[in-house]
Amino acid sequence: MGRPRDTGRGLAILEATLSLLSEVGYEQLSMEAVASRSGSAKTTIYRRYRDKAALVAAAVEHRAQATPPEPVSDDLRENLLSLVSWLARQIAEQEIGLLGALFAGMRSDVRLAEEMRRILRRDEAAMTDEPLRKAIRHGEHLAPGAPALFAEIAPAVIVHRIMIAGEPCDGPFVAHLVDDILLPLLRSR
Repeated sequence: MGRPRDTGRGLAILEATLSLLSEVGYEQLSMEAVASRSGSAKTTIYRRYRDKAALVAAAVEHRAQATPPEPVSDDLRENLLSLVSWLARQIAEQEIGLLGALFAGMRSDVRLAEEMRRILRRDEAAMTDEPLRKAIRHGEHLAPGAPALFAEIAPAVIVHRIMIAGEPCDGPFVAHLVDDILLPLLRSR
């Protein structure tokens, strides 16, 4: 049976993983460094996580506990404005170093890429299912694959705006993204 897990230790491990990931990147992140930073034994970490990719995925899941907003009306545009504003805030609040480390790690570690894609698919479904279902129930004719289009386009444009252009995702930008890009793509012609 053994001792029950110390939840405080688990949180310390996940927090240490996130801070080290931002500081040194995925390639340089080691179980030894996480153990040292969290005050845990390396064996404790390996008992909980089979490898570095599983540890990083658990840390990302721990951090990303935000819930997308419920659809605010029957109007697709209004619901998309609310959803894109929320998504932009979520992305903007992420540390740039953490995002960079995850992107680089996903390119070099197949296991990390699999774990992150699993998390992203789950989050995408939670984000798009209800607003788009509600739009269909209220007479909107959406393009085939509309949820996947939204999940691919909206975050990419937001990340580009924040990280590459160095600009905020303010109200006028969100309206532009919804009106000029997303709505024409999501609605069937």
